[in-house]
Amino acid sequence: MISRIDLRGNTLPEGGALRDLLPRAEFDVEAALEKVRPICEDVHHRGTAALIEYAERFDGVELERVRVPAAALKQALADLDPQVRAALEESVRRARIVHRAQRRATHTTQVVPGGSVTEKWVPVDRVGLYAPGGRSVYPSSVIMNVVPAQEAGVGSIALASPPQKEFGGLPHPTILAACALLGIDEVYAAGGAQAVAMFAYGTTGPDGCAPANMVTGPGNIWVAAAKRYFTGRIGIDTEAGPTEIAVLADDTADPVHVAADLISQAEHDPLAAAVLVTDSLALAEAVEKELEPQVAATKHVEDRIRPALAGRQSAIVLVDSLEDGLKVVDAYGAEHLEIQTADAVAVADRVRNAGAVFVGPWAPVSLGDYCAGSNHVLPTGGCACHSSGLSVQSFLRGIHIVDYTRDALAAVTHHVVTLAEAEDLPAHGAALKARFGWKVPSA
Repeated sequence: MISRIDLRGNTLPEGGALRDLLPRAEFDVEAALEKVRPICEDVHHRGTAALIEYAERFDGVELERVRVPAAALKQALADLDPQVRAALEESVRRARIVHRAQRRATHTTQVVPGGSVTEKWVPVDRVGLYAPGGRSVYPSSVIMNVVPAQEAGVGSIALASPPQKEFGGLPHPTILAACALLGIDEVYAAGGAQAVAMFAYGTTGPDGCAPANMVTGPGNIWVAAAKRYFTGRIGIDTEAGPTEIAVLADDTADPVHVAADLISQAEHDPLAAAVLVTDSLALAEAVEKELEPQVAATKHVEDRIRPALAGRQSAIVLVDSLEDGLKVVDAYGAEHLEIQTADAVAVADRVRNAGAVFVGPWAPVSLGDYCAGSNHVLPTGGCACHSSGLSVQSFLRGIHIVDYTRDALAAVTHHVVTLAEAEDLPAHGAALKARFGWKVPSA
């Protein structure tokens, strides 16, 4: 059901050479880019009419309007199962605790007497958030996008989710209920690249959507390609690819837990990656045996789980030691990394590259997906080596405020003039000389 990659017996290569040995899903955003380009430009030119046409072509629904009526949001929350509502409320509560603590304060540094630099943090004015609506419904993604934007102080928040034929062209009612629960009343029945284009360009008319400064949220390859297309015009969080779990485990790990956690990510998508890195052959064999009965006992087996576990993106990676295992998971840079080893806290502290790290047997990835308080919008495809998950900081911009007195400027003018002339930019120096009668003050 799942393949093995045996890295034992040899010195592990470094950097990219090691990454090339590890499993990864094929996810060609560049190829998808050429297909989404005309869609994005069509939305630019035809606005809402294009969104309605693409809803019929891609989602099989005939829309009269794209913006979700306020009454539909209110009704979705009223109809929500009380237990689901209670779970969403607890997820929101915990997420707010964590994300509120991420707020940054204005800080002033006194560089020299009379010279200071203040860094203030300003939220973006408007964001467009995306909640997927393909194989599953993700109200949790609504929470993970909305809460950090709200805690950052973003003044204008809109959300898009694909229209669903089953629900009369509206997004899934649980998505709408989550929006209502969070106070988001600007919601659009739009999916894929066309939703990103709507946020990037804006649309006019009664259903018009004002342009956003930033678009965040997970989605399929078409959403990722549209984000790449608009990078520079809008800010983005990341080009999210197929979800990933890596488990670093030794012989203290419970194979029942490890197998269950691998399956939990495999059920997302046939391209989902499930990777076990271990120095224990006995654990590897036990997990392989445990996968079969657990897979047989769950849902989504043939369309998602089996293809995901059997795909090139999933494997059990055998290493000589836990030290080698750390090198492998750092090279892999997993979206979600579980540490199921002896002294898991110390091992987790040594991890450098991961979207989120889950420590020990009682912190599975599923907890982080819903109710840990952490954010589940995380970098995929190895991007954890250079990028972070969604947070309050994602929606903030740091602005430096430079404040110098005449004396403080005079004291450093000779250095500025020297550097300006060294770079053959004499007008830079002249901008200071002009303030002092075209003479450089003595140091």
